Amino acid sequence: MNTFIDRQTDKIQGVLSCFDRVVLNGTIPGICYAQGMTAFLNAKRIRIFDFQEWAKPLKNEIRTNAEYIAQENGLEIDFIKKQKDHSKEACIQKILRHRGHHPGLVHIFSAMESCTEYKPWHNKKTHETYLKTQSGRCLHYYFYFILPELGLCYLRVPTWAPFRLQFYFNGHNELAARLAKKGLGYQTLDNAFAYLEDYDMAQALADDLNIKRLHRQLDMIVKQYCPVIRHFQPNYHWSFMQVEYATDIVFHHRKDLTFFYDQIIRTATHSVKPENIATFLGRKLHGNYQDEMGTRFSTRVEGTCLKHRMGNVAIKMYDKHGLILRIETVANDISFFKHHRRVEHRDGTFEMKVAPLKKSIYSLSLLSELMGDANRRYIQFISVIDDPSSGIKDLDRISAPVKDKDRNYRGFNFFSGDDLALFRVMIRGEFNISGFQNKMLRMHLPGKTPNQISRMIKRLRKHGLIKKVAHCYKYYLTTLGRKVTATALKLREMVVIPQLAGIGTL
Repeated sequence: MNTFIDRQTDKIQGVLSCFDRVVLNGTIPGICYAQGMTAFLNAKRIRIFDFQEWAKPLKNEIRTNAEYIAQENGLEIDFIKKQKDHSKEACIQKILRHRGHHPGLVHIFSAMESCTEYKPWHNKKTHETYLKTQSGRCLHYYFYFILPELGLCYLRVPTWAPFRLQFYFNGHNELAARLAKKGLGYQTLDNAFAYLEDYDMAQALADDLNIKRLHRQLDMIVKQYCPVIRHFQPNYHWSFMQVEYATDIVFHHRKDLTFFYDQIIRTATHSVKPENIATFLGRKLHGNYQDEMGTRFSTRVEGTCLKHRMGNVAIKMYDKHGLILRIETVANDISFFKHHRRVEHRDGTFEMKVAPLKKSIYSLSLLSELMGDANRRYIQFISVIDDPSSGIKDLDRISAPVKDKDRNYRGFNFFSGDDLALFRVMIRGEFNISGFQNKMLRMHLPGKTPNQISRMIKRLRKHGLIKKVAHCYKYYLTTLGRKVTATALKLREMVVIPQLAGIGTL
């Protein structure tokens, strides 16, 4: 599809897609759940009700290690009393302005925060003694450091079992380190590139994700800042907690982005429907969908932001520093995304089917593809909004009758009740993903017989608006069909109806 990026090549420096904010959870496989910890204590011949006495030396080991690291680096651990009144990120940026961005430890924070903990329990009915999970609070350390390979990161270390870690890094910082190693020039604005010497090479580096290397780095970091891992086997298991994947479109001049962005943001705010959001994110919207869904427009200090949410996943559009248009998919639960993979069952059998994406860091490559596809679908959508001129010409063409084998097929009228209802149904998100059949259209067009729907489908095919899937009775909107439908409905809902409403009030 011809996107606005293709149409405005003279105004755009380049396009780059890569991970932005990445937050990982680290868990020790054998003790990260109550039953596993119970089995671990039993294997070590430690009484369940002696759990706290067993855990206290480990807590002291982490605290002693943190104090030693702080002393060795000439730092004082900064205890945060009130989280709401303290910004760790702002403090770190202030330190970096004086310290510089060379590798090494930057600062250490500590704070009392909530955590998962275990409580000994004796079941009087079964006479079993075991651990139960409950919420608690313990001291946490935040180690901020700069790595040559990943840039600025932090590791959050709790002082109480089961020692669930949290690790943060930014994909743009990781890419900047690799660009510097390759000798390629670049300029950054916060967590974005305002200039790249070679966009193609930068994209190739961003796509070259070495997950095993990342896992080795994480293991080394854990040994340094969480020494209790030496008491357990195997090493930490890492899974995704939050991921952001950004597509940055970098303009030459701020005025070019401002003109384009002002046109797009207002129209997209009103024209994006729930079924469109589902389509962007590669999902079908069902009538029994229960989770949160909607669009929110907000104005920030940096600019405006349009955010479309579907459950724990969202897609955003905003401008950065008036120079970069960012389309970003954000996931707080990556199992939202599905793909075709091997699914193993408890009885040892397996099958290949569409299933949720695994949360392990080894899903990183697949995740970049799925989230990148979401960004591309959104860019295609706003590209139709950006340039309605070609769509208007196509609209004129399909409004005229078509003759085939001495038979005329009348054109489409987007203000006609039947034609309008038909196009509103076809543009639904689930049909954009998996196509539609005669019976599916009848579900949304009550009162229409199978023969009437068949004649509608015939007209659509003769006008080039849909195409048939080989060897089955299923149809998809063509590129022309998507463009014309989007343009026509936009003109009707965003221009004609508001204008008529204004005339009626005079």
